[in-house]
Amino acid sequence: MIDAVLLLSFGGPEGPDDVLPFLENVTRGRDIPPQRLAEVAQHYLHFGGVSPINQCNRILITAIEQALATAGLDLPVYFGNRNWHPMVEDTVAAMAADGVRRAAVFTTSAWAGYSGCRQYHEDIARAVHAVGSGAPELIKLRQFFDHPLFIAACADALRTARERADRAARVVFTAHSVPLSADAAAGLAAQGGHRYSRQVSEAARLVAAAAGVDRYDVGWQSRSGPPQVPWLEPDVTDHLDALHAHGVPGVVVAPIGFVSDHLEVVWDLDHQARQRAATLGLSFVRASTPGTDPRFAEMVVELVAERVRGAPARRCSQIPAAGQGVNGTPCAADCCQQVR
Repeated sequence: MIDAVLLLSFGGPEGPDDVLPFLENVTRGRDIPPQRLAEVAQHYLHFGGVSPINQCNRILITAIEQALATAGLDLPVYFGNRNWHPMVEDTVAAMAADGVRRAAVFTTSAWAGYSGCRQYHEDIARAVHAVGSGAPELIKLRQFFDHPLFIAACADALRTARERADRAARVVFTAHSVPLSADAAAGLAAQGGHRYSRQVSEAARLVAAAAGVDRYDVGWQSRSGPPQVPWLEPDVTDHLDALHAHGVPGVVVAPIGFVSDHLEVVWDLDHQARQRAATLGLSFVRASTPGTDPRFAEMVVELVAERVRGAPARRCSQIPAAGQGVNGTPCAADCCQQVR
């Protein structure tokens, strides 16, 4: 029996004074030089020190509450974050005080990988440990990169963006880059190590097909760390140079790897990539993220219904999706390990 839903996300600062403490939370244990944190802080301060992610999540929670009511599921929805307030430990404590005994956890990442999947399991375990014996049981829902409602929302966003673009513009899907070593560690080791990059590529294929796009590229963004460490490529900004060199007149960038418009979207794409496109003389249109589409909230409710009612899992591919839906595959003990 499930008696609540927890939306668990990354978190983001909501004012200038929050920025450095937030970044220190994000990078804790990683020995990041202070000057690098100061550089990244300027990206947030460019937008007044506010990341859009928390407000996007609050809007999503309202939509989920409405979709749950429509589906006849009388479940409260709680909000917790990994890196900023409301912190998940505080939220789980509030859930325990409210008498919640067992909750489904929806995380705002569709993917395999350490930060996209395993670290959310660690967040859950940390919060339960912090609360102690009175903590509710928390069940992380399955990955949703190929759920038909996710694909449909992304496809419609892409169609809308293409209507505003040059007819010959190239579609470029983007997701957060990770080191190649981390990508190799991501996925279900027991089932052949299906990687984060493969899931992203499959989602891009599904969205392109649904939107009627025959030719597209998959690029990566937001890499960090020492330059000698190889990451997933091509970087989207570098890819703009290559497209320009081949005579492509413009791009439609679809940030398929992101649920909402948080900093990696508004800075890395809307600011940096758009500026590079303008320098090259490329037209640039960015598709919206799916989190504000009503079907995204409906998808969350479907994932909950898989647990509450034993509803069948709706999927558009055969690539394994880990998680604890009725038809999901539990995460293997050695999958998605953190690679330092």
